[in-house]
Amino acid sequence: KLVNLNKLKVISLVGIFLAFSVVALGAWTRLVDAGLGCPDWPGCYGFVWMPTTEAEISQANALYPEREFEVKKAIPEVVHRYFAGSLGLLIIAIFAMSFFLKPRNELVTKLSGALTLLVLFQSTFGYLTVSLKLWPQIVSIHLLGGFATTTLIFLIYVKLKELSEGNKNLYSMTASSKNILNWAFPVLIIQIILGVWLSSNYASLACPDFPLCQGEIIPNADFKMGFNFLQSIGPDYLGGQLDHEARLAIHIVHRFGAYFVTAYFLFLTFILAKERQFGFAKILISLLFLQLILGVSNIIYSLPLYVAIAHNLGALLLLISISYFRLKVSDS
Repeated sequence: KLVNLNKLKVISLVGIFLAFSVVALGAWTRLVDAGLGCPDWPGCYGFVWMPTTEAEISQANALYPEREFEVKKAIPEVVHRYFAGSLGLLIIAIFAMSFFLKPRNELVTKLSGALTLLVLFQSTFGYLTVSLKLWPQIVSIHLLGGFATTTLIFLIYVKLKELSEGNKNLYSMTASSKNILNWAFPVLIIQIILGVWLSSNYASLACPDFPLCQGEIIPNADFKMGFNFLQSIGPDYLGGQLDHEARLAIHIVHRFGAYFVTAYFLFLTFILAKERQFGFAKILISLLFLQLILGVSNIIYSLPLYVAIAHNLGALLLLISISYFRLKVSDS
């Protein structure tokens, strides 16, 4: 039993690393405008890797004359796809192995089964991201799927760790405090959705100043168009097609959402400290302030690549942390 558990635990730990890498590589691909670095899927200009020789590049350009091959844009896209594919195969392996645990754990099997379905879902949306030329609705769902994948594989690892150690190490909190912790999920997830919508619509630099936006608290913005989720824009969304006022609206709402999340999470940190969960409180406050610093730096320094990638990962770490805290709190 322990050998099987430990083996699966190690595999799931590798999966966490891969999942974080896929999210980071996805952000990198998006931020360097390489989302259409390969105009086809799952290949790249008709090649398993990508065209490398002059003859192959000529063949690729003849096949896709509307999008000339650029190696600096193809590399991020191809690397992201291979990491995502490796993660998908590993998740399927975890699901298969979960049936051979003795005794089999139903929660691990259900979580890995759900994760396998999510991977298939992600593969479909990976294809749609390219075929629909970065349509924001599809890109947003695909990004959120990456966050969900990483969170689920992390929870599988935590559960396997508990099983191998034979100790859940649960913590007690009052019902009202648990309720406040539970509400942190929708509060954070809504803000993540706003951030994803901001990114997929290329609205990160709509407000180049802070704490004001265009020198005003709320400048003239088109909220109706900015949050028209049923919009049909195309045929190519690389770089975005919304006008400046619509992008302003998305940025402003995301910024005010950040203020609300900050206030709520500071309150949650106080509640955790009151419940004497000081370790959780320290982790939460550290991640919160790191995320705030990264967010403000993105604005002040005009979206530096590595800062922007770190901001994506910071949101993911907050989501995982809240999930972990809730998992460790007893329901009794």
